[in-house]
Amino acid sequence: MANLIVKPSPVPAADGRMLSIAPESAGWEYVGFEVYRLKPGEKLANDTHGQEACLVLLSGRADIVTKEGSWPNVGRRMSVFEKTPPFSAYVPAGDRFALTALTELELAVCLAPGAAGRKARLIGPDSVGVELRGSGSMERLVHNILPESEPADSLLVVEVFTPGGHWSSYPPHKHDRDALPEESLLEETYYFRVQPEQGFAVQRVYTDDRSLDETLAVRDGEAVLVPKGYHPVSAPPGYDVYYLNVMAGPKRAWRFRNDPAHDWLMNAPLRKE
Repeated sequence: MANLIVKPSPVPAADGRMLSIAPESAGWEYVGFEVYRLKPGEKLANDTHGQEACLVLLSGRADIVTKEGSWPNVGRRMSVFEKTPPFSAYVPAGDRFALTALTELELAVCLAPGAAGRKARLIGPDSVGVELRGSGSMERLVHNILPESEPADSLLVVEVFTPGGHWSSYPPHKHDRDALPEESLLEETYYFRVQPEQGFAVQRVYTDDRSLDETLAVRDGEAVLVPKGYHPVSAPPGYDVYYLNVMAGPKRAWRFRNDPAHDWLMNAPLRKE
C-alpha cells in the first residue's frame, strides 16, 4: 500500500503542478487528484481522455475553455479561508480544457473514470450546497461542489472548513464496502490547507480489524489517501483546517457506516464552544 500522506513538490513543475495522485501511485482504481499553482498569464491545457474532471478554483481567477464551453474571468475568493463557495468546472471524458490564470491561482483537478457524452458546465457559487454539519466541537462548514444529486459519472467533490479545536469527518465513518443500500465503496483523497500555515491537522485512518491503523500529522498543502477504513480529522486549537475531498468508486453513491464504538455521538448533547 502507498504511503497515506502525499507531499507537494518544493517548487512547481514546468506546468505549475505541485501535487499529483494517480490510481497507479495510490494503489487503487478510481480517484486521481492534482494541484497546480499558476502565476498571472500562465496556462494549463489537458485532454480528459477516459476520465471526467472537476476543476476547482481553490483561490484566484481564470479563463476556462472546453471544446464546447467558454467561461471568462471566473473565480472570486483569493484564499480558501474566505470560506465562500468556489467556482468550479465539470469537464466530461473525451473533452479538453484550457485554463489561463488571471491572478495567482491555486487549482485542484479532481479526476475519475467517465464516459463521453456529458456536457461541460460551470459550477458557480450559487450552485454549491452550503451546510453546517455537526454540533458543538463537531461543527464544521461544508460546501457540496459536485454532490450525488448533480450529474457526473463517478466524481463526488466536497470541501470542508473545520475551526481550530473542532473535529470533522466525525463521528468516524467509512465507505469501503460495495454493499448498497447500506454502504458504498468509495476511494477518497483529502487535500489540506491550514491557517496559520505553520500548523497541522491530525487524521487517523483505521479499519475494524486494525490491519490499517495510522495517525497522521498533516501539514499545509499535503494530501491524505483513504483507501479504506474510518478517517476522522482534528483541527488543533489555534489552527483552522480546510480540506477538499474527492471520492469515486464503482457506484456513484455516498453511503457510509459510522464506527459502532462512536455512533452514540450522533445523538449526544454536546456543549457549544
